[in-house]
This record gives sequence, C-alpha cells and structure tokens, in this order.
Amino acid sequence: QGITRQAVIELCAAHDMPVAEKDFSLVDVYSADEAFVTGTFGGVLPVGRVDGRIIGLGSRGPLTELLQTRYADLIESICPSPPG
Repeated sequence: QGITRQAVIELCAAHDMPVAEKDFSLVDVYSADEAFVTGTFGGVLPVGRVDGRIIGLGSRGPLTELLQTRYADLIESICPSPPG
C-alpha cells in the first residue's frame, strides 16, 4: 500500500503498460529482467541486487527509466517547479 505505488500502478494503466498485483517468490525476483521499488521520498528506484544476486544487468532498465520519467512528469503536473 502507498500513494507512490498507487500512482505508478495508475500510470501503467493510463499508458497501456501491463501491471499485476501479486505475491512473488525470491526465484521470481532473481530471474527478473529488472526490478524497482517505489517510495514517497525516492519515487521509482531501480533495484540492482537482491541478496547479493544481480537483477537483470544490475542497473536501471528501460521500464524503470520510463516509469521514472512518467512519474516525474506526473509530479511536475501536480506541483510545478517555481519559475527561474
């Protein structure tokens, strides 16, 4: 549960990106192409390792990058940066 998590789920739905809420195992995580977590302070953050095992290439993947951009755009639309 969380506001950032829900915003990312809604962003996925709005942009026809598949999203599913389910329990997953560590085997699922270890074999993932990429992984990210969400949080109020960090927004969308890539996960490079879990239990010392590299996830995907061990760096931010294209899906995480896209979600970070879309999340930043959403935040900017809600709370625009001051001019200058």
